[in-house]
Amino acid sequence: MDFVLETFDTFILDRLYAAALPIHTAVSQFEPISTTAASIKGYDANATWDAAAAVGGGEFARSGWQFSPASQYWNAQPSEYAWMSRWDRDNIYRQFISLYLLTSLFGTLIYFFCSTLSYIFIFDKTTFQHPKYLKNQVRMEIKQAMESLPTIAIFTALFFLAEIRGHSFIYDQINDFEHPIFAIFGSAWNWLQFPAFFMFTDCGIYWIHRALHHPILYKRLHKPHHKWIMPTPFAAIAFHPVDGFSQSIPYHVFPFIFPLQKFAYIALFAFIQIWTVMIHDGEYVANSPIINGAACHTMHHLYFNYNYGQFTTLWDRLGGSYRKPNDELFKKESKMSQAEWGRQKKEMERMVVEVEGKDDRSYGEESFTSAKKVQ
Repeated sequence: MDFVLETFDTFILDRLYAAALPIHTAVSQFEPISTTAASIKGYDANATWDAAAAVGGGEFARSGWQFSPASQYWNAQPSEYAWMSRWDRDNIYRQFISLYLLTSLFGTLIYFFCSTLSYIFIFDKTTFQHPKYLKNQVRMEIKQAMESLPTIAIFTALFFLAEIRGHSFIYDQINDFEHPIFAIFGSAWNWLQFPAFFMFTDCGIYWIHRALHHPILYKRLHKPHHKWIMPTPFAAIAFHPVDGFSQSIPYHVFPFIFPLQKFAYIALFAFIQIWTVMIHDGEYVANSPIINGAACHTMHHLYFNYNYGQFTTLWDRLGGSYRKPNDELFKKESKMSQAEWGRQKKEMERMVVEVEGKDDRSYGEESFTSAKKVQ
């Protein structure tokens, strides 16, 4: 995230922080300042300040921050505003606030962009007639997502903060630091990091997701996401915030154990957001015994205790929780048939009693015509 933050600092945030927290007066090189005060004001208590560095006849001063490009492949040269705030770019409070804002902004934009495209061009609107589709479901999914995102962003920004402050193994080039992985694989790791990331996170998410189905955790945390028996793409992040973040933990933990190239890191996070939408879009194209696609995830929403995996069916098979999607789901003429819906409804009603005790959802037999108003 450091090069993303650097870019936004240069073009937007430096100006905002300079305006909100300007250095009004130069600090004399002989003026003592306490460590506590220095921390609050964004100064280095051990640094000296030269009044001659004041800008505008002594009204403003420049900070002692030193620019170091985040990447050799891309960098945004800072303007004079980068040195005009009491909170320079290395200030931990500024970094956290900036990362939180960027996480919230991009999380919201990617969610609406991907979900809306999927909803318009991929999602089968016939789903509105399914007996287990809820009244006003799209609105409720969006509302749940928007209520959860600000809290999820707090925890996510804390991981990003640790990363940009140098506590992870995120790298720009292979020789940035020593790591056993580099010693073993060398430059091949630039390619091997991708399957390693998917294997590690697929395993981690499986066990976290399965744990969330324990009765103690399910009713308190995971049940809000299972409100959507027939989800739309907008259900992708319609979670309880603790549930939503907990299932993202493996993504954040990976670069604290294994090296991960910083541009690959951003690309993988973008892919994850897209994948999360895809497995909720109801388009059952991946009739694969390996890929945990939308059909497998539909089985999970319908029948609760199956297909906990994120990318593959490996851990469900090993853990005894794999359920092969019904063959009817892959045939256009039968996947939305009344006969198939009837079978789904009957088994779902049996399972919901087993998992939740009672079904407190409010279903709506909406027609396709009336449902289009929700679009």
